[in-house]
Amino acid sequence: MKILFENCKVFDSSNRIFKQRSILVSDGIILDLLRHTDRRPDVDSVIDCGSRQVIPGLIDIHTHGRAGADFNTADADDMRNMAKSYSEYGVTSVFPTLASAEFESLCSQAELIDSLKGDTDGAEFLGVHLEGRYLNPSKGGAHNPDLLVLPNASELEEFAEYSKLPLRVSAAYELEGGDAFAEKAKELGATLSLAHTAATYGEAKEIYRKHKVAFTHLYNCMPPIHHRDGGTVLAAFESGGFCELICDGHHISPEMVAFTYRMLGMDRLVLISDSMEATALSDGEYSIAGLPVYVKDGVARTASGNLAGSTLSLVHGVENLAKFANIPIEDALICATLTPARAVGLENKVGKLAVGNRADFIIASVSGKHIEIDQVFVGGEEVF
Repeated sequence: MKILFENCKVFDSSNRIFKQRSILVSDGIILDLLRHTDRRPDVDSVIDCGSRQVIPGLIDIHTHGRAGADFNTADADDMRNMAKSYSEYGVTSVFPTLASAEFESLCSQAELIDSLKGDTDGAEFLGVHLEGRYLNPSKGGAHNPDLLVLPNASELEEFAEYSKLPLRVSAAYELEGGDAFAEKAKELGATLSLAHTAATYGEAKEIYRKHKVAFTHLYNCMPPIHHRDGGTVLAAFESGGFCELICDGHHISPEMVAFTYRMLGMDRLVLISDSMEATALSDGEYSIAGLPVYVKDGVARTASGNLAGSTLSLVHGVENLAKFANIPIEDALICATLTPARAVGLENKVGKLAVGNRADFIIASVSGKHIEIDQVFVGGEEVF
């Protein structure tokens, strides 16, 4: 089925500008981007975008849940409900993130996520992000310390048998067995990220040299920059690798967000939500990966006071980045579309409005540093 979206201001990711174009979609894929002077092709349906902006669907590669559910414990109905909620906030691609749990539980949840590919009626589950159990206990954050173990390459190979989707592995690679674990992850085609780590500056530099890791939720649960040791953070800046950032104004202060953007730029900074089940809901008592979490004024914390994920929707992270760093919203959008797609090796499928890519996009009214979402399409089908 061919659909023509016309009267559009289409976001050009390469130049970070909106251009007057029509989008020709066939079987969920962008077939062509037409100028107003081009002949209108024969199509089955025409959708008038009303001269609104069309931007690529947002990509959240690190999120634990929302709308009352957690990927560690959700059933199929919960996951479909989450997928719908993501799409209502402009996210069209998700890497469901599994926090620390018993190995068998991680495998069964990965298998469930895989089974729902193309069957969510909302955001697409594009991969699985394993952020757990292979973490440094000294930097465990909201992860249950009783569930943390040393990196185990054999376990990871078995886990991949349950998860046929692209895999992202966040781990503390400085731990015993970390090198073999990283090599197995790469052999499995996974992308790697250094997380919940106590790596020194030197150790982090060496881990990047060997394995080209990204850096999970930069600053959080890793050694900071200190005048006697640059820590993991300085190694991240110098590495050339991708760096995740939670841009909710709580995990990272606005002035540090601005500093980080100046250091990394839009090509390396990956906006994530790190959202948990309270996202899009009111304050109250919730959980993350089985641990009790208390949400007050939209901030999620464990009983001991540690931040426990966020209640951030990624579109608000884009707006916050534009405000905190005082940059155009077009530049901030790259950090939630093309850059995360590149970070997981899927930029030729999602993350930009280009011929051959999946027809995932948001029809919106963009004004200043604000995005008002009107409609959302995944694979050319309206989901919101």
